[in-house]
Amino acid sequence: MQNAGIARRVEWLKKSLKRCVLCPRMCRADRIAGEKGFCRLAAGMVISSAIPHHGEEPPLSGSRGAGTIFFSSCNVKCVYCQNYQISHTPTGRPVTVEELAGIMLELQALGCHNVEPVTPTPHLPGIMEAFLIARGLGLRLPLVFNGGGYERAKIVRLLDGMVDIYLPDFKYGLDEAGKSFSGVPDYPRHALASLREMVRQVGDVLDMEDGVARRGILVRHLVLPGRTDNSLAALEMIRDVSPFIPLSLMSQYTPIPAVRRHPLLGRRVTRDEYEQVVNAALDLGFKELYTQEVDDRALNPDFDREEPFAWGGTGGRGDT
Repeated sequence: MQNAGIARRVEWLKKSLKRCVLCPRMCRADRIAGEKGFCRLAAGMVISSAIPHHGEEPPLSGSRGAGTIFFSSCNVKCVYCQNYQISHTPTGRPVTVEELAGIMLELQALGCHNVEPVTPTPHLPGIMEAFLIARGLGLRLPLVFNGGGYERAKIVRLLDGMVDIYLPDFKYGLDEAGKSFSGVPDYPRHALASLREMVRQVGDVLDMEDGVARRGILVRHLVLPGRTDNSLAALEMIRDVSPFIPLSLMSQYTPIPAVRRHPLLGRRVTRDEYEQVVNAALDLGFKELYTQEVDDRALNPDFDREEPFAWGGTGGRGDT
């Protein structure tokens, strides 16, 4: 890690909050002065929980869990989000960069395999500053960027040399789906550009050590009910970047209260829908797939509990 150059980039990120352009929504809110854009956050960071999480894909969870730090609010805010309790509103505990650095070190002390900020984009300046502090105090874990995929490639470029593992969603391959479900008319364009930049930085595979990822990329796609057309379009875009990208196809969609009467989103994904997407991924030549069972378990977390994922098991992540 080239500390001087990285420190300059972190300073740029901090100053960018004066006219926030961290994500493609380009709100230009003066968050330093207390203005709030789409994410409804000022300059400070807010977290909901920080736990060893055993429900991620096996290369991330390993045997001791991923060190997930769940940040509040989001720059995408999908209408169906399973984390809606914290992603739709900035609910949680404010933390300073020093406190966040301490949390990262605590997760390392608990034996976690990595440090994984979830929905980091609105909080990037503070996360990266905290990461540099924690590195100086002995943090040796890989940093995982677990984001919604709606990123600016320019901002992702600033993370080169800091992020070890990218874990982006690729939610939509169709503009119309992104606009309908997340209010973003240009999701595929930005997701594709940022994915290319992520691959440029860390490659198109996962580098493993003792069964756990140390560097690389893994892309997630949640199959939505009645929208296999969107899934197939997304798979083609990811494949065009590289068929070697590890791909996690998720069947766990569970309707939240806000969409239970929605004509499409009000039901679970069927086995036929999910298998259609999995078979398409195989036909497109993807080399490494992570899949899930299709069942009736409700897999939505509850962030009002100390352990949000206390449904038992591993959260439904499948093996390759």
